[in-house]
Amino acid sequence: MKQIFIGLFSSFCAAAVLILILLPLLRRLKAGQYILGYVKEHMSKGGTPTMGGLAFICAIIIVGMCLLGFDRGEVNLTLTITASFMLVGFLDDFLKIYHKENEGLKPYQKIIFQTAISLIAALYCYFNGLTVLNIPFWGRAVDIGWGIIPLVIFVFAATVNCVNLTDGLDGLAGGTSCAYLIILGIMLAINSTSYAVLCFIGLGAVAAFLIFNTNKAAVFMGDTGSLSLGGFIACLSVFSGNTLYIPIIGIMFVISGISVIVQVIYYKRTRKRVFLMAPIHHHFQMKGYSECKISYAYFALTCLVGIFCLIFW
Repeated sequence: MKQIFIGLFSSFCAAAVLILILLPLLRRLKAGQYILGYVKEHMSKGGTPTMGGLAFICAIIIVGMCLLGFDRGEVNLTLTITASFMLVGFLDDFLKIYHKENEGLKPYQKIIFQTAISLIAALYCYFNGLTVLNIPFWGRAVDIGWGIIPLVIFVFAATVNCVNLTDGLDGLAGGTSCAYLIILGIMLAINSTSYAVLCFIGLGAVAAFLIFNTNKAAVFMGDTGSLSLGGFIACLSVFSGNTLYIPIIGIMFVISGISVIVQVIYYKRTRKRVFLMAPIHHHFQMKGYSECKISYAYFALTCLVGIFCLIFW
């Protein structure tokens, strides 16, 4: 428990310091977010520094290594995968800024990078016997053997992209991720694993970032932060055997992803839209709900679902 509090406090302080250092640098480099013209509510956010995810992800990696050491394979791989997704996101953000448009890496390039990283995680699970899945609300576990490989690849791709899609309003992805990490951290703390410490290290770092990211945001996490945050959440859940809890505790991430899929499929077939705009948080925004209310609702709903999971844990 002492290690958890140290990790939480240390990562919060480290992330806050790194953001204070990074923010003026991003402004000086004019690393501002390009805003799509049809998102009228966001026009005033044009030029807001992005790539703020560098700060809290670096804080997670630094504190994680210092507190948990370099001799734990699961910790090293979690932080390595998180850093790998951070690099993919950084490249995507950099290209957007360089070309002054909202498209960075091509979709197929993102898929290649994400699949390669996910495959490493899947093979690690298979060759290290991490093939057992805890069944939510049942109190039992099943070993799926080699089936863990395609499952992990799918789960990583889905989680990373759904967190990325949720990053559309001030504090939305960060707040929802904090709620997820709180619940998962409590679940894992019961078994006193290093993953529990990593959860709270991540919580502290993201909480510090939210000070600068809540409405009106002084900095955005960018794909640098959202992709790596999704990878971090996937690692903690998958490596601890709680893969099946991702779509439950992370229900708001799932809703973001499904809303986009539904919108695209329906529009291609009928040329009509189900939502005013997708992901669905933009639909609520266009309905007149404030960013603060939407972000709070996502956080609260994640916590409520998480508490339900804890009751049966």
